[in-house]
Amino acid sequence: MSDALKYLIKTRPEAMGAYFSFLKESGKHLDPKTRSLISVITKVDSQTERGLRQYLPRALRDGATPNEVLDAILMAFPTLGLAKITWAIDIMLDMDIPEFRAELLGVEPEWHDLTGWDEIRGKGTTYIENCDGRSVFVYSSGDEHVVYDSRCPHQVTNIPHLALSGTRLTCPKHLWVFDVATGECIEKGSRGLNQFESRVEDGRLQAHW
Repeated sequence: MSDALKYLIKTRPEAMGAYFSFLKESGKHLDPKTRSLISVITKVDSQTERGLRQYLPRALRDGATPNEVLDAILMAFPTLGLAKITWAIDIMLDMDIPEFRAELLGVEPEWHDLTGWDEIRGKGTTYIENCDGRSVFVYSSGDEHVVYDSRCPHQVTNIPHLALSGTRLTCPKHLWVFDVATGECIEKGSRGLNQFESRVEDGRLQAHW
């Protein structure tokens, strides 16, 4: 939420409460994916970059595929026009969300080889960079392990390994703080790290995306 909205909520709570109630009621018969897709289109139409960066990941979390997002934007061509669509695509390319890369559109999830299991077993947090187009954080304690996307769940900022201190991982963009031992967001934000399904196969740690 922007500082301006926070200010208005604080200084004009009755008016802003009515506004947010209207938004909630007006979409109550829509499923979350459809609401998010409409929100993406409205952010493109108003050319609100911050809003687009917020609602694009939300649409993916709510179940929209990258192709569905692109279709929704292109279907709104009569009202958006080419200039606004290309403006949005430029921002999407800058966000560098792996699923939107041209070579990955429509590709089914598969298992990816990360590293030898014995190399990281029980060693706490390991950062693995650029594995088939993604970077991940692996937390290992004893024989247990979890694999997290290195991208912040807020606006998909790629969190570098230098942002890690012990088990505390801080996104440099908006200072969301995560505990890599649990994946939970422990400061500032409201969503935990995205976790990939993982397994040890023939002595190799693999993740599914």
